[in-house]
Amino acid sequence: MPLPVALLAGGLATRLRPITEKIPKVLVAVAGRPFLAHQLELLSKQGLNHIVLCLGHLGEMVREQFGDGRAYGVHLEYSFDGPKLLGTGGALKQALPLLGESFFVLYGDSYLTEPFNPIADFFLRSGKSGCMTVYRNEGRYDTSNVVFDREVIQVYDKTRRLPEMRHIDYGLTLFKATVFDEWLADRPFDMAEIMHRLVQRGEMAGWEVKDRFYEIGSHEGLAELDRLLKSS
Repeated sequence: MPLPVALLAGGLATRLRPITEKIPKVLVAVAGRPFLAHQLELLSKQGLNHIVLCLGHLGEMVREQFGDGRAYGVHLEYSFDGPKLLGTGGALKQALPLLGESFFVLYGDSYLTEPFNPIADFFLRSGKSGCMTVYRNEGRYDTSNVVFDREVIQVYDKTRRLPEMRHIDYGLTLFKATVFDEWLADRPFDMAEIMHRLVQRGEMAGWEVKDRFYEIGSHEGLAELDRLLKSS
């Protein structure tokens, strides 16, 4: 069975203000439709039908508009941060009862065209606790932050720049649920903390993708993807 997908969409999206002052980022219009509609249809075409939306800021608006996801060929479930933002890691920890033993994690502002299922097969065969997808970026679309070699992530660091960093985190990760056992529930933490710990232990497999990534996390990225989808 295809793995479930946790879709992280609980942030405040400050870089997209003023658009996101009244709507969450996943509802921002791209090519005339909410961005989430494009994401869900992309996942559905790959047979990835179980999607768990991790929501925070204005999240109820998403459930009101998308419901159970049937109109988009998927089954949607919802996990809400509650009164305080939990961060990407805390949101995933809270959503674990809906996700099962292994799952994808996708950012709510990422549009990724790489086939997902071959990555899941590789991850499950690897025996590792996590898998990061990487793109050979060479500093083109953002700052490279990964040293990748022989199907393993050697270094992952968003603050320390090394000359051997040629790749960038593509925005799609896979985890075994057991990696969250070390973190307390209801405590805010970032997914990057988990990723760093797995890299240090040699437990983060790496998969190099060929297709570049698109995102709506910035006004520039939003405009670029809008043009792409309107022309397709």
